[in-house]
Amino acid sequence: MSMAELNKHVLQINTDDRALIKAVQRGLPIASRPYADIAKQLGTTEQDVISRLQHLMDKGAIKRYGVVVRHKELGYTANGMVVWDIPDDRVEEIGMCIGRYSSVTLSYRRPRRLPEWSYNLFTMIHGSDREEVTKKIEEIVNSCGLQDIKHTTLFSTRRFKQRGASYSPAQTQENKTAKLHLIKNNGKLKQATS
Repeated sequence: MSMAELNKHVLQINTDDRALIKAVQRGLPIASRPYADIAKQLGTTEQDVISRLQHLMDKGAIKRYGVVVRHKELGYTANGMVVWDIPDDRVEEIGMCIGRYSSVTLSYRRPRRLPEWSYNLFTMIHGSDREEVTKKIEEIVNSCGLQDIKHTTLFSTRRFKQRGASYSPAQTQENKTAKLHLIKNNGKLKQATS
């Protein structure tokens, strides 16, 4: 793809938008009006912050806006990453079925790494203990008709880091001149630097 063609798919993010994204990616202040606090920090209005966030979501620059729940602190001490070997032509259908369960907090497709790794759908399921997670998996298998689908559960043994994504890299000499572009390609955003 030529640079001219690539630029047709670039979602332009201005300096104010970058500052707003940087402010919200650190998390919202615990306050009765967190957007007002962010607005004060950015020198704008609460309504401007809300409108600009909505605009960034409408344009696809922000796909999802939510909280990072520290599940262990809430009593969910068992975390199982279930990896599934789904026929490629059924991944979307089965992924949608699995994703309907509130116990599933992540569900995403990954490429197979044959011959060692045949799994192509990954789902994270939380529970108060391994037995609860196993029961939830059994319920999903039965409800979604996955009895003949190969899968395995990888239980977490230690948490190293848990936070939301960060899109504003620390300023280093190398990246001070880099421009962040979000490339819209077939409805999906990709990051490119120039």
